[in-house]
Amino acid sequence: MPPTQSTQQVTEQTTQTIEQKLEEQSQKIDAIYTSIEKMRKSASIALWVTVLTIILPLGLLLVIGPSIIEGYSGELQLSQ
Repeated sequence: MPPTQSTQQVTEQTTQTIEQKLEEQSQKIDAIYTSIEKMRKSASIALWVTVLTIILPLGLLLVIGPSIIEGYSGELQLSQ
């Protein structure tokens, strides 16, 4: 039994609706991807700023600090 005209119309409308929804979802996924890439870049910048402003100075203080303290305490002993 061949499909009737109304069945073909319903199938065609359903196919068009599905294609339209897929296109909308594709656009939304592209927008989400763009947003995630911006967030990733922001997080990367925040990480580098944190490293440069907190961790690097603390590391330098651990390396250079003892020699500074030794020099300062030596000056204190000379002045007595």
